[in-house]
Amino acid sequence: MNTIAEEARKGDDHHDDCDKRVKVPFNNKEVFLHMGHPSVETLKRLAGIPLTDDLDQLVGSKIVPLPDDGKVHITGCEIFLHHPKDGGSS
Repeated sequence: MNTIAEEARKGDDHHDDCDKRVKVPFNNKEVFLHMGHPSVETLKRLAGIPLTDDLDQLVGSKIVPLPDDGKVHITGCEIFLHHPKDGGSS
């Protein structure tokens, strides 16, 4: 017996893309994400990172800060770091 989802996928060569998940490290925690272009806020929520923290991406040997309102291309080769926001007054 076919499900509605199986019927909808018949003849669709791209349905496998919906099932692709990759393991991405956030500090010392690995999170499974779908490949694509999620927002930084979505990444923080999925990884259990406080929305008030900064999220950075390790690109080669450089740490690149990600804007809170930005998006990230997830392919499975990314490494992310998070930390409380810098700055503040004394």
